Amino acid sequence: MARMKDAQCRLCRRAGQKLFLKGDRCLGSKCAIITKNYPPGQHGVSGSRKSSAYAMALKEKQKVKRMYGVLERQFRNYYEAADGKEGVTGTILLQYLEKRLDNTVYRLGFASSRRAARQLVNHGHFTVNGKKVDIPSFQVKKGDKIEISEFSKNDTYFKEILRNIIVKADVPLWLKQDSKKMTGEVTGEPLRENIDPSIQESLIVELYSK
Repeated sequence: MARMKDAQCRLCRRAGQKLFLKGDRCLGSKCAIITKNYPPGQHGVSGSRKSSAYAMALKEKQKVKRMYGVLERQFRNYYEAADGKEGVTGTILLQYLEKRLDNTVYRLGFASSRRAARQLVNHGHFTVNGKKVDIPSFQVKKGDKIEISEFSKNDTYFKEILRNIIVKADVPLWLKQDSKKMTGEVTGEPLRENIDPSIQESLIVELYSK
């Protein structure tokens, strides 16, 4: 299976903002954006060239890909699917990304990062409507119930999650979380205001539409 192998902190530095790829580390004083807030590489500190419109759009696309842990072909597929639907292409693209099962697991507070959520889904720790789903890109829909599988509930990892992460999760309005039962439900569609406001999806649409 293809996967992103770049050092996570370097990806944040390249994007120029926190992408929350390493869970709690991103919230502490050791976060690379705090200690080394400049692009990686020998020219990172001194580089001050003005970026072209194309470079800015490309950087935005790369940022969003890395944020959600999606590779180029899959990201383009999401864009083409969004472009073929009626509505605002950029918003629909972000909705596809938000409704990935790994992102949903992360949003519900069942994992400290999207990367961790992807690994947990791959290892079969979650069910959707009572059936095991081990495909991170699986698209959830309204009415779906996400639950930690029975054989995983007593795992030390999930007990730790229950103590430290679930209760602190900032669950968006399109999801409903039951921390005691360790379950979640999709109650609607993710609206643009529920998604990271730093994303400039219009740049991505402009890049792909050329």
